[in-house]
Amino acid sequence: MAQQGTARPMQFELPVGRDPAAIRQRVEALEKILERSIPVPGLNKVVGLDAVLGLIPVAGDLLAAAMGMYLVWEARNLGMSRWHLARMAANVGFDTIVGAVPVAGDLFDFVFRSNSRNLRIIRKYLDKHHPHTKVIEG
Repeated sequence: MAQQGTARPMQFELPVGRDPAAIRQRVEALEKILERSIPVPGLNKVVGLDAVLGLIPVAGDLLAAAMGMYLVWEARNLGMSRWHLARMAANVGFDTIVGAVPVAGDLFDFVFRSNSRNLRIIRKYLDKHHPHTKVIEG
């Protein structure tokens, strides 16, 4: 039991490797951080690091785009088609361009979740080509 006033370290490890199951776990974890990790008090909504970084002009949008492109890179490691990779890159690009518009772009980040869209594309591919990686959620 932790003593009062001391923080307990988080025990969270992501798998390393290029196997589809490890990639699935990494992209799902990153999508959650980027899109669904921070509850907004009073609105009963959750946002992620993508929306928070969007509040920082230019650098925040570029950092969020780089993190979003990591999902595309992982999809490439899975051997997904160029069409899928292009769609995913377009999602990140659209989110970055519109997100760069002051105020309107920040509001847009609440609605258009490019990383969630890209995760759906990756999951659909994995479920079809690597069904053994599927996790049954209860």
